[in-house]
Amino acid sequence: MKKQPLRQRIIEAAFRLFDERGIQHVSVDAIAVAAETTKMGVYRHFSSRDVLVDVWLTATIAKYRGILDEIEHLHPDDPHAQLREWVNHVLEGLPAISHRGCPFVNTIAEVSDPEHPWRQKIRNHKLDQVERLKALCRKAGLSDPNTAAAQITFVLEGAQVAAQNGSLPAIEKSLATLTHEMLSGRK
Repeated sequence: MKKQPLRQRIIEAAFRLFDERGIQHVSVDAIAVAAETTKMGVYRHFSSRDVLVDVWLTATIAKYRGILDEIEHLHPDDPHAQLREWVNHVLEGLPAISHRGCPFVNTIAEVSDPEHPWRQKIRNHKLDQVERLKALCRKAGLSDPNTAAAQITFVLEGAQVAAQNGSLPAIEKSLATLTHEMLSGRK
């Protein structure tokens, strides 16, 4: 069986390690071992670990945006179905997130400077996501789309933290009930 190209092995190893351990607990040495190369092998493709973190963060944001694009594509003329699918996506991801948590929240916790480019990148992604959610709530005819988007965001992001810390039993059922109630608030 032929190995993947080194650059791809490095990216996959770094992404897996950042997801599993966080960004501050992953060294270039660890990435090299996981990618079956040397430290110099990593540096031949990436000038620093920070470049790999940035590539990972960009790819993680693109993955989330891609999921929302796919949901929109699956239900092009049904904003309620899009909102339900968005909630279902978070519900389905709760067991996996309970291990390590949201990659964005974890990165924010690990990078103390609020002006750091990674935190700015996350902030911009989250702002875009909330704007997209507000537009979807407007299309769904919710009576107060801005408040609905805020409530949905609080509930979904809070559910991810609660899943991670194990504070709520049967979180999926509670989340489904709460979001159903929020989504039924039409004009």
